[in-house]
Amino acid sequence: MRILFMGTPDFAVASLQRLVEDGHDVCGVFTQPDKPKNRGMKMTFSPVKEYALSQNLDVYQPLKMRDGEAMGIVEQLQPELIVVAAYGRILPEEILNAPKYGSINVHSSLLPKYRGAAPINWAILDGLDETGVTIMYMAKELDAGDIIHTVKTAIDPYETAQELTMRLAQLGAQALSEAVEMLRNGTAVRTPQDHSAYTYAPMLSKELSPIAWNRSAQEIHNQVRGLTPWPCASTVVGDKKLKVFCTQFGSATNAPAGTVVSAGKQGIEIACGDGQTLFITQLQAEGGKRMAAADYLRGHSVQVGV
Repeated sequence: MRILFMGTPDFAVASLQRLVEDGHDVCGVFTQPDKPKNRGMKMTFSPVKEYALSQNLDVYQPLKMRDGEAMGIVEQLQPELIVVAAYGRILPEEILNAPKYGSINVHSSLLPKYRGAAPINWAILDGLDETGVTIMYMAKELDAGDIIHTVKTAIDPYETAQELTMRLAQLGAQALSEAVEMLRNGTAVRTPQDHSAYTYAPMLSKELSPIAWNRSAQEIHNQVRGLTPWPCASTVVGDKKLKVFCTQFGSATNAPAGTVVSAGKQGIEIACGDGQTLFITQLQAEGGKRMAAADYLRGHSVQVGV
């Protein structure tokens, strides 16, 4: 099938790669414009652009989607299908409706739950034990189109958003491959979403980072997992602000919430609001590197009991 692909981050690369490996005619790739990065502000390519160039695919990076330029490219390429995976742009209806088979999206949640920008993170933040990917027809409303195909997967209790994203990228690529075959052979279904059951997964912000130790150990553990690798959960121990990357459950305690119960080889153990403790096992101090909490403690004293 002749396919125009649109995507930007690492998550989208797996889907594009699968389309190439399945032998489809990827007639073009849309991705976000190059951006300056790091201290040197060197212009960098998106992961999708890097992969597309490695496969000698034509790459397009329109600045706007509604000024006619993008539509002109679509008309020139004449795709039978548009596939979108974390592109980061809202497409006008004239583009969505241009191909013979329409436009479909790889979305990393079980729709209608977790429409929006950060479905993987919010599934973990909310303590879900299951998620998945949905292949859907794109519609004017955000993530509200009819469903073609859904694949579910369990969330491991210690799995971070970063780890789950990698798994869902591969799961999404497989689901996409199956959905495109359904479209090609005429067996694809259109299952309308139950719009009354939708939930929203807004963009993350640094305001979500501070840990409130009066919450339960499970809620804090989910916060740490859900905010890795960005913006990261954070806390202050002593007079040091720390980013928290990994936690382990401790034991019962009578200490007030936020009290450092112990500090040693297992990490920094802190009392939570439900009478349980949580060990910080991986952290990063301001200006430092990510490391095991035990290594951090070799160079920094932490007072127990406060």
